[in-house]
Amino acid sequence: MLSIRRASEADCALIRRLAGEVFPATYREILAPAQLDYMMEWMYSEESLQGQFRAGHVWFIASSDGEPCGYVSVERQGGDLFHLQKIYVLPRFQGLGAGEFLFRRAVEYIRSVHPGPCMMELNVNRRNRALHFYERMGMRRLREGDFPIGDGYYMNDYIMGLEIV
Repeated sequence: MLSIRRASEADCALIRRLAGEVFPATYREILAPAQLDYMMEWMYSEESLQGQFRAGHVWFIASSDGEPCGYVSVERQGGDLFHLQKIYVLPRFQGLGAGEFLFRRAVEYIRSVHPGPCMMELNVNRRNRALHFYERMGMRRLREGDFPIGDGYYMNDYIMGLEIV
């Protein structure tokens, strides 16, 4: 049984713990270990997570039978533009519908704060197998780029988009 709740800044340690398992599992075959370590600290340090909450990122945590199994983060980036910053499901829960559950909750949240038409975008590494998941959820490739993130590292991503009406 899947459930979901809105996270608060008090959940930073839980998000960090979940990320510590899912992020390396997702990227170990795509990124060099040094870049993986850099990105974990860049996105999931206690200071970074607190800053994301304070900047207005809205987080939801999914649980399966009471056990946290994934998370999603959404940021409003403009009047009619939202960015799905993060969506991850622990490996042992993948294939059970948790990703779709989180994705749909993000869309519901956006509709609740923006009743008119808008766009939700996300970055996905061009070699990430989740690309097919996003396409199944109705997203389409809008553009691609190599985005510098510091220390000489880049995110080599597609920008995917979903029109929300």
